[in-house]
Amino acid sequence: MDASLMTITPIRVRGYHLDGYGHVNNARYLEFLEEGRWDYFDARPELFEVVRRSGVAFVAVNLNIDYRRAAVDGDDLQIETRLAELGTRSARMHQDIRRARDGKLVSSADVTFVLLDVAANKAVPVEGELRDAMTPLVME
Repeated sequence: MDASLMTITPIRVRGYHLDGYGHVNNARYLEFLEEGRWDYFDARPELFEVVRRSGVAFVAVNLNIDYRRAAVDGDDLQIETRLAELGTRSARMHQDIRRARDGKLVSSADVTFVLLDVAANKAVPVEGELRDAMTPLVME
C-alpha cells in the first residue's frame, strides 16, 4: 500500500471524551472520524479546490463502524483515513482508529458519501475533473 495516499491524524483521549464507564463514548468516535476526514482533505488542497470550483459538497449518506476495544483517558490514538472506493455515484472512505503505543485496532469505519450539487440540492455523478482528481487517491 502507498502510505502517501493515507492521512494519519493524532488525537489524545481527554476526560471529556469519556462516558460513565471510563472509556471513550461511542458518539465521540464519530467526531474522531470526522476530524480524520477533514485532515485528509486539508492535506490535499488541490482536491478541495476542484470540489470548490465544481460547486459540490461531500455528503455522508452511510456510516458503518465496528468498535474493537476501548480507548481510555490518556490514550494517544491515530486515525488512518483513505479513499477506498470510487463509484459512479458515490465514494467510500475507510478509517481505522489505532492506539499509537501498540498499533492495536480500536475501531474501524466505512463512510459512503455522495457529491451534492449545492445549487440544485441534489446528488450528481462523480465525473469529469473531480473524478480525475480522485481516481489516483483510491487505496484499496
